[in-house]
Amino acid sequence: MMDRRQLLGLLTAGTAVALTGCTTAQSDVVDAGPRNAEGAVGPSAAPVPSLPAPPTGPKTAIPAGTITALPGPGRSMALTVDDGASPEVVGAYIEFAKTTGARFTFFVTAYYDSWTIHRDALRPLVESGQIQLGNHTWDHADLTKLSASGVAAQLNQAKTFLRDNFGVDGTPYYRPPFGRHDAAVDRVAADLGYTVPVMWYGSLSDSGLITEQYLIECAHRYFNPQTIVIGHANFAPVTRCYGQLVDIVRERNLSMVTLDDVLIPPV
Repeated sequence: MMDRRQLLGLLTAGTAVALTGCTTAQSDVVDAGPRNAEGAVGPSAAPVPSLPAPPTGPKTAIPAGTITALPGPGRSMALTVDDGASPEVVGAYIEFAKTTGARFTFFVTAYYDSWTIHRDALRPLVESGQIQLGNHTWDHADLTKLSASGVAAQLNQAKTFLRDNFGVDGTPYYRPPFGRHDAAVDRVAADLGYTVPVMWYGSLSDSGLITEQYLIECAHRYFNPQTIVIGHANFAPVTRCYGQLVDIVRERNLSMVTLDDVLIPPV
């Protein structure tokens, strides 16, 4: 029988995929890491070349408010990975980072046990700045359907989880589930320190189960300079695509960055 957590993950994925299709602007590849016999990243295969270091130039100051892309000129790309319904996929993303030097931002749905299962492996990467964490609420509720106190509870519970487990709270960046937020939601979020809702302009379309081929098509479409791209740590196909993602990044002379690598948040 499917438990509540599995059901929540599937419902979340099914709704989100409708919002983040490959053909929409807002928002499977080369082997990007050693794989095991099942095709997922693992220690038994040959390593993939390391990715370039993040840019060392000046960062860009941003005001409070929604962002959908990285401002200014450059060749950076911010891959932002939501949810965490699958411990296997979260673990594979961590191995991807360790193997290639990939830098990205997890938007953590704190309810999922992936984050406690992989806490000890993830925390050093967070502390070094290679992986950044943002707030994606406690259990992926549609914030626009909640009262102000409900919105605050969703963000605060995730904030406490992040601080207690990783020593950061994700401020000032949060991603509203399903991409749904409004002025009332943003006011509550800002009162808690989340002054920058992070949207996207490109998607791997993998909140639900898709083919590797489709995921790769989306990466080819949206891995471009100064884009914020959304992916999800929910289903296994992406774990068989990291190498091709690396190839696209290298062929286009992009730098994978965290938000903190290139942005100065509002005071």
